[in-house]
Amino acid sequence: MANLINLEQVSKSFGIKPLLESVSLGLQEGERIGVVGLNGGGKTTLLEVLAGVEAPDAGRVSRVGGLRMAVVTQRGVLPPGSSVGDVVLGPLGVADHEWAGDARIRSILAGIGIDNLGLDVTVDGLSGGERRRVALAAALVQDLDLLVLDEPTNHLDVEGVQWLAEHLVGRRSALVVVTHDRWFLDTVANRTWEVVGGKVESYEGGYADWIFARAERGRQADAAEDRRRNLARKELAWLRRGPPARTSKPRYRIEAAEALIADVPAPRDSVALASFAQRRLGKVVVELEDARLETPDGRVLVNDLTWRLAPGERVGLVGINGSGKTTLLRTLAGEIEPASGKRIQGQTVHIGWLRQELDDLPTNMRVLEAVKDVAERITLGDKEVSAGQLAERLGFTPARQRTPVGDLSGGERRRLQLTRVLMAEPNVLLLDEPTNDLDIDTLQQLEDLLDSWAGTMVVISHDRYLIERICDTTWALFGDGKLTNLPGGIEEYLRRRLSMADGGAPSVASTAGGASAPRQTRDGAADRTARKELARLERAVAKLDERERKLHAKLAEAATDPDSLQKLDAELKQAVAEKEATEEQWMELAAELD
Repeated sequence: MANLINLEQVSKSFGIKPLLESVSLGLQEGERIGVVGLNGGGKTTLLEVLAGVEAPDAGRVSRVGGLRMAVVTQRGVLPPGSSVGDVVLGPLGVADHEWAGDARIRSILAGIGIDNLGLDVTVDGLSGGERRRVALAAALVQDLDLLVLDEPTNHLDVEGVQWLAEHLVGRRSALVVVTHDRWFLDTVANRTWEVVGGKVESYEGGYADWIFARAERGRQADAAEDRRRNLARKELAWLRRGPPARTSKPRYRIEAAEALIADVPAPRDSVALASFAQRRLGKVVVELEDARLETPDGRVLVNDLTWRLAPGERVGLVGINGSGKTTLLRTLAGEIEPASGKRIQGQTVHIGWLRQELDDLPTNMRVLEAVKDVAERITLGDKEVSAGQLAERLGFTPARQRTPVGDLSGGERRRLQLTRVLMAEPNVLLLDEPTNDLDIDTLQQLEDLLDSWAGTMVVISHDRYLIERICDTTWALFGDGKLTNLPGGIEEYLRRRLSMADGGAPSVASTAGGASAPRQTRDGAADRTARKELARLERAVAKLDERERKLHAKLAEAATDPDSLQKLDAELKQAVAEKEATEEQWMELAAELD
């Protein structure tokens, strides 16, 4: 394989802090690299140096000639005044009927949610998350040698993350991606770069292999690394006890890794935690009876819902954007009342609510003062923890605890917000996208804390690893007005969503997209039938496209066999004709639905 980019003794600093020191590494064609490390440790800087966005202070960066590359950063900078269609499809330089007849491009627009936004919408009015999705779609529709992506799973739901992972694995292009989504990292990456202390450590495989490698490194470290090693041991125990598909084959001295996790107890003692939760909570936690939840404009999200949270219950809540997850959490928290029905809260319930917004932090205090403003000490499980100790476990060093809150980054504010919620010692915890802006080390610390937390918990997250790790049951909002229990967890959710799409079930308009529901140009039954036929035609085009590719490959193999060549050529012409006819039907039907 040819090298696409090489870094030789590259160094880069901002101010007095060196982020990269004498880093040498190479990226080969077809490699999929996951980049991990602490927030502020240099991950984005490494991406920008690789892509040529930033020049190194020292060293050399060399790239193969004619390298076709796209870079999607967290900045979300788009040409002002442009439409979504201009940004996404303009670089292709093709007519509308050409891209509309390409099943690959259509699947990308649907997978990223661009079809919900609308191609004629101006990018100036889009939210930050919508702008990120537009920039990501613009990169994915191109035929490239290299994709460089910074946190591409932010602002995508579980289904969108699954689609993106499958799409990236199926591409021929190389990939360098910064991500804190561990399931995504394990699915996509065949190599992991860890940016730590100005260096870049390289490991084979994705998240699971990286954890094994870090555990091995921790095993050989001195006593100062004991705390990190213990976290790695606990993470290893979880990985080894989980579904076999979650881990890839370890390549780093598996005997030593197995020795690390020998006799490690379960991540949670569920019986002990349940008993503790019963004593603190009582029998009634939060209950909704015959509740109907609506949006401000009157759209029904959930109807006739009766749901009783049990003491010590750990619930993961998933669903498509706009299905009502946050509204349900706000109703459980008591911030809003159901449109009908009633909400009942137990007398001993104390709710801690981690919301997505960062508007509840005292910016006039320092970090430690903001934590002590809630409480000086708390009890986690059977241990008492001080405000400073909890802040340190969530990534605030003693020196950083003296930093003014107003000077913190987005990720640090998120950690402080979580620390304050836990310091209030709630016995019911409602977490709305708790993994946003948290690096993997902080996520491990968070999971370690929640393992020993005994109360009732409801978690909304697109991070399927977190849901599987800390929740015992999974519930879903499919946009059908019901709350559905999923014994099979996230895998069952994705299977059901796929089944709904194949069956032509209507989807909920994305609230993140800010777009209204699709216009109804015919009665409901006819519209559903037409959309079902549209989906069938799209699947048919994809199958014929695959058949065409296979026939081309067979033709190349049969180059010396005239009889086979004649037969395969006839099959190819027939497949191309069928594909063109099917695409024409799809375009006609799509025009009618528009």
